[in-house]
Amino acid sequence: MPPRRFGRGNLTIVIAALVPTALAGWLAWQAMGGPDENEPPRALPSGSTAAGKPAPPASPSPSATSATASPSPSKGRAGASGPLAGRVVVVDPGHNPGNFQHTSEINKLVDIGTNRKECDTTGTSTNAGYTEAEFSLDVSQRLRTLLEKQGATVKFTHTNDRPFGPCVDERARIGNKAKADAVISIHADGSAVGNRGFHVILPALVKGGAADTATIVGPSRDLGERIAGKFVRATGSAPSNYVGDGTGLDVREDLGGLNLSTVPKVFIECGNMRDPKDAALLTSSHWRQKAAQGMADGISSYLER
Repeated sequence: MPPRRFGRGNLTIVIAALVPTALAGWLAWQAMGGPDENEPPRALPSGSTAAGKPAPPASPSPSATSATASPSPSKGRAGASGPLAGRVVVVDPGHNPGNFQHTSEINKLVDIGTNRKECDTTGTSTNAGYTEAEFSLDVSQRLRTLLEKQGATVKFTHTNDRPFGPCVDERARIGNKAKADAVISIHADGSAVGNRGFHVILPALVKGGAADTATIVGPSRDLGERIAGKFVRATGSAPSNYVGDGTGLDVREDLGGLNLSTVPKVFIECGNMRDPKDAALLTSSHWRQKAAQGMADGISSYLER
């Protein structure tokens, strides 16, 4: 589907009405001068590729190197203490770096409740070849570290320890099986140059086949709104100027990872990898740490409410 483009002219009005905490944080950031700037169609988080043939995986620049601990998933810590002790968070790094070598497997259709869609896709990349899969895994590792410091048990859907996938339906099952208190799927978009900013994707009310989101729509919106507000404050990035009417929120009914979830879950598109200004942020390890902090703050706010 072509991107829904919205000008920045209505940004202040809409955010003031729908995400007041996000607006306050963004305006405060603007007053301080903002951060250092270090597919023509919109990419679906469950996986559209960038426009044209996706670039093969490439080694990130030095600034894109992860500064986190090993990628093995958290198994919880006996006697963990902190405000999130006893809470389970599932982190879903979007796509898999190996998907590029397994296109036939990831193109197989899986049941998402309302219809059938591809198992997964390669994801997008910056023009320089820094892939969405690399980005999402790096931010996920940073997020895990922050949440574990607060006592949470953090589980991943994958850690680049498998040749491809998992498929979108399996990603949903992992969160369900863990009986997660919150699930976040981390992505970066692949839209047209000039389309900038982040947005959080919320599940629509969907019922069909194996999909029934009735019990998670409300909690997921609460989770998503809190993440959006904290993400603005932590990163200084504005809500998307092309999705969500300037609110930083978008409701979707076509994503298997949301449709099949039985626990509160959201996706976040952290920025547009195809826009040079957003790409400069996404490839900065300093900015990625801020992004992880914003997500951690939003999840903590939701779980401590």
